[in-house]
Amino acid sequence: MKRWHILFEDNHCLVVEKPAGILTMGDETGDENMVQLAMDDLKIRHQKPGNVYVGLVHRLDRPVSGVLLLAKTSKAASRLSAQFREREPEKTYLAIVEGQLNPAAGELVDWLIKDQERNHTRVTSPQTPGAKQARLRYRQLETLVMPEGTRTLVEVQPMTGRSHQIRVQLAHAGASILGDLRYGSKTPLGKMIALHARSLTFEHPVQKLRLMICAPLPSDWKPFMNPLLWKKFQTAGESAAESSDR
Repeated sequence: MKRWHILFEDNHCLVVEKPAGILTMGDETGDENMVQLAMDDLKIRHQKPGNVYVGLVHRLDRPVSGVLLLAKTSKAASRLSAQFREREPEKTYLAIVEGQLNPAAGELVDWLIKDQERNHTRVTSPQTPGAKQARLRYRQLETLVMPEGTRTLVEVQPMTGRSHQIRVQLAHAGASILGDLRYGSKTPLGKMIALHARSLTFEHPVQKLRLMICAPLPSDWKPFMNPLLWKKFQTAGESAAESSDR
């Protein structure tokens, strides 16, 4: 049984629920990745003897789960990639952090720089050569005091798309994501961190409709959440998104 699920599919787009621990695309490790898994799945389901096209238009970090949009044609890939370059798609993430954020809702603005060799991003000053501004909005949804410490469920909407942005900015604000040992968490969670791409809203590359795709929370999150809130975030699938000012 495959470990990932299709959330939406037509002739142009394939939206999948990426599990934590799987690469978005192949790298030098040769480990399994979502692009190749999607290609193999399409070949089997559509009985294609040759290669099939799967275009990558955005990425999720390896330990992150949730909504991943792929293109099934080069035309769709080009149009969707243009949307991401212009920051038109709307992304909503859920994170479980250690501790709490103060204030409980707001906006974080930082300047980030990435060490490519170490694959590590840090907050720096605006004057640092190569530094890029990172912005996100957040609001706390629930706080639970547990024997291991305080855990808070946070909704995050990034307004920029920097490498490891949400992970670094929340850690810098004093609320490391659960399981993210790279950025300050004290709680190992294996191959996952408690960061989930909950929804993605984008314009269909051909039909020009705004679609919102949602992915349910991973079952690994259940012990850290109120049962009622857990149930609320188990919805999945697609819906037409309301028009928004862009």
